[in-house]
Amino acid sequence: MEHLTKEEIKEGILQKLRRSFGHDLEDASQDEIYKAVGLTVREFIMDRWADANKAVFEQSAKRLYYLSAEFLMGRALVSNMINLSLLENYRAALGELGLSLSDIEEQEADAGLGNGGLGRLAACFLDALSTLDLPVTGCCIRYEHGLFRQKLDTGEQTEVDDNWLENGSVWEIPRREEKVEVHYGGEVHEVWTAEGLKIEHTNYSSIIAVPYDYPVIGYRSKIPATLRLWSARAKTELDMHYFNRGDYARAVEESALVESVSQILYPEDNHEQGKRLRLKQFYFLSSASMQFLVNRHKKRYGDVRELPEHYTVQINDTHPTVAIPEMIRILTDDEGLSWAEAYKITASMFNYTNHTILSEALERWNEGMFRELLPRIYGIVKEIDRVFRDKIWQKWPGDVARLEEMAIISNGEVRMANLCIAVCGRVNGVSELHGEIIRTRTFRDFYILFPDKFLGITNGVTHRRWLAKANEPLARLIAERIGDGYLKHYAEFDRVSELTSDEGFLAEYAEIRRQNKIRLRDHLYKKQGVEIDPDTAFDTQAKRLHEYKRQLLKLMHIMRLYFLIKRDPTAQVPRTTFLFAAKASPGYYRAKEIIRLILAAARLIDNDPDTKDILKIVFIENYGVSEAEILIPATDISEQLSTAGLEASGTGNMKFMASGAVTIGTLDGANIEIANAVGRDAVFIFGATAGEIERLDTYGNYDPRKVYAQNADIKQVLDSFIDGTMPVPSDRQFGELYGSLLDGNGERADKYYLLHDFDSYDRAWFEMMGVYADRERWMRISALNTARSHIFFADRTISEYNEKIWKMKAIE
Repeated sequence: MEHLTKEEIKEGILQKLRRSFGHDLEDASQDEIYKAVGLTVREFIMDRWADANKAVFEQSAKRLYYLSAEFLMGRALVSNMINLSLLENYRAALGELGLSLSDIEEQEADAGLGNGGLGRLAACFLDALSTLDLPVTGCCIRYEHGLFRQKLDTGEQTEVDDNWLENGSVWEIPRREEKVEVHYGGEVHEVWTAEGLKIEHTNYSSIIAVPYDYPVIGYRSKIPATLRLWSARAKTELDMHYFNRGDYARAVEESALVESVSQILYPEDNHEQGKRLRLKQFYFLSSASMQFLVNRHKKRYGDVRELPEHYTVQINDTHPTVAIPEMIRILTDDEGLSWAEAYKITASMFNYTNHTILSEALERWNEGMFRELLPRIYGIVKEIDRVFRDKIWQKWPGDVARLEEMAIISNGEVRMANLCIAVCGRVNGVSELHGEIIRTRTFRDFYILFPDKFLGITNGVTHRRWLAKANEPLARLIAERIGDGYLKHYAEFDRVSELTSDEGFLAEYAEIRRQNKIRLRDHLYKKQGVEIDPDTAFDTQAKRLHEYKRQLLKLMHIMRLYFLIKRDPTAQVPRTTFLFAAKASPGYYRAKEIIRLILAAARLIDNDPDTKDILKIVFIENYGVSEAEILIPATDISEQLSTAGLEASGTGNMKFMASGAVTIGTLDGANIEIANAVGRDAVFIFGATAGEIERLDTYGNYDPRKVYAQNADIKQVLDSFIDGTMPVPSDRQFGELYGSLLDGNGERADKYYLLHDFDSYDRAWFEMMGVYADRERWMRISALNTARSHIFFADRTISEYNEKIWKMKAIE
């Protein structure tokens, strides 16, 4: 593999500064230096990219198109250096130029292309696919603004614009010559021509989709992955008629409306315009990606009937589902294939990954809005639904209720998950438990109809980013003991298990963990002005804020500890720093109230002399990939508290595990497989199982009011939400949260069973902290978690997808 020497790196950086920015090093800005360094890394990738794409064509290799509304990539600079085996050379070269790599990296904005686990998983998959030399193009929207930047300085979450592209991106390559046109609205007519019956779509409005490509290089890879991002542009960006009349606002009005499609990730959809914009976004992504796929195929291979030989398409959750009818539209309307041919080709190419168990999270669109905005696509979905209804009726004749429940279009809704299952070749869950739940509960009738479609493939994370980059000292220690081959061949990591009884290794491992805690301490003080003690246990819950993830349960337990100390200052409560990191959707009132409550509890504890030296709550502001890379390696305790049966998998639990955090959690998602991997002595399990939760749901005999009345600790904690204990104004107590747990506020009370699992969690937490106090035992458990984490590396996950679904061959 080619390599760059220190001297070549230095010369390249200095040349880039002069030729791209017209500056010598002493005159260059920090941003220019970052971009010059990034451009030298990008050039190294580009040659390999060009060679690899040529090899894919020459070897007639099948390529995966991975469609996802999110790709939460994180910073690329250091990650690319690691995967090119150039990190040490760059660090040394920059040092000789008087530059710090860590300072340079700070100039790179996290790409605002995702929100949570869905986007982080997609990013991990691109890294793993490239490392395994499997051809892939990831497709997403080039959101000009991320979800939002979170501010907490007013005692609650406020949202600030995340303009991550403000200074441009050194990694993107515009491909304006490959732009395509996406159509909305209009009328659809059947027209007889000399060639037969044709579909004519008229009076539509258009958006131009302009692609930008990002190379994503895996470790010592022959073929970088391609992340293709679509940007929305108007056909005419400036209406000269209005401009020349002096009506400048109207002259650019259409352009502004069109470009809103790629302006922001997940616009609020609690109003009609927001829903329409989201649907426009998802069709924009789907149509542009499918047009590009077909255009590339025709240019390289010709006959569209051969598409399944060269391409496979994975739908990552339901957002890009309209790619299915869009492919049928292209093949019938544009390429002249029959319906039967187009449907067969599409069905043989597409597969679907389900990421949710919550029925309310399964995407549905208002039928009238869908028909108005996408009339041709609606017609295709209507035909798919007609055929699918026939299949259901043949299986269950006379069962109208089942028919309407399984239908794609019913009760004024267009149901994306049902469309995926009806057409796609394979449908997978993302953990063993999730795979079982979608077969037996979520999609039970579909499984009866299509038993061979369903499977479970447990998620994975890339250890290049989440170990080699985020926890470089630990990755180096492991490489010193077993070699660095595990970065390319993940199974070699299993040899770390042999080191968990090595006292010398454990001593170094413990020191690395302490230094990671000191790094987080320094980072939080610099960023938020918060002081934390690395000699306390770092107990972390970091994930998207949602009620079923039960951040509120964790806060309730902290308050239980607070009151325990207040009653008895000599109580044996371990000194603990509780770290929260989460964003709440701007329109999710209850989630935002939970954040406000956590921040209020933090002030209460900080200002109480009885508790401030024992307990500490810190809410990490604006949590994202770069923050996670500092938080995760410093964490002692990984809180995975979701209500059993509701978390499909989780990937944060895997990242924490790799750096040695010990899990306390329910038997939910991948927690089950983590427990199986390390043994029940190395995790701490609490709470009702998925089966027990299902029975409570079914029989409806759970009464949180009764639990509240009989449990003094729970009563005291919940009363503190409304009795003035919290340092908030009297008219801003937390009555809504209190009511949601005891009365339901119009819903089922405590529907995520916080009160039910509270005592079980309390027992598990104190048991865990007893083990934590035995530092030698805890460090062995921690190291065991690291050693067994390779089961959850993305390379294993991707190998399983490829073996069971995609059937691709690695580039030679």
